[in-house]
Amino acid sequence: MRHRKSFNHLGRTTSHRKAMLSNMATSLILHKRITTTVAKAKALRSYVEPLLTKAKEDTTHSRRVVFSYLRDKYAITELFRNISGKIADRPGGYTRIIKLGTRQGDNAEMAMIELVDYNELLLTEKKAAKKTTRRRRGGAKKNVEAVAETVAVEEVKETAEKAEEPKAEVAKETEAKTEEGTEEKEK
Repeated sequence: MRHRKSFNHLGRTTSHRKAMLSNMATSLILHKRITTTVAKAKALRSYVEPLLTKAKEDTTHSRRVVFSYLRDKYAITELFRNISGKIADRPGGYTRIIKLGTRQGDNAEMAMIELVDYNELLLTEKKAAKKTTRRRRGGAKKNVEAVAETVAVEEVKETAEKAEEPKAEVAKETEAKTEEGTEEKEK
């Protein structure tokens, strides 16, 4: 029975698992996004998020603690210089796991794990999206807004039709002139 055993050993010895997670965390820090299996991504998330929290405080002690896990001075430099500034106001949840389907060779479930603050596409969409609050009795307000939107859409259509009418008249005139020109050539 595996009661209260929540740690995934990933089918590896302790030394192999620690080395693998260290290498994956280094790659994640340097490249901001990596593709791996779902199980490894979940294990990596629980491995790297405490390190990112530790990196918020740039002291010699925190650098040494993080270095004892990662063993890569370039990753440490990147983490404490660039990443820590971006995640300074975030209270956890620094990584995102996106499932990608299965791998063709062995049908393993694949996932992409990325640092949340480095996905420019999602960051621009969030800034553009308007944040709304949920209310219990907002039905009447929604109906009024829906009616106002339909009226506005109808007004835009009418304006567009009025703008197209002169264009249609000009098109008819040019057709008539071309017909006259072809009749004169035939004579």
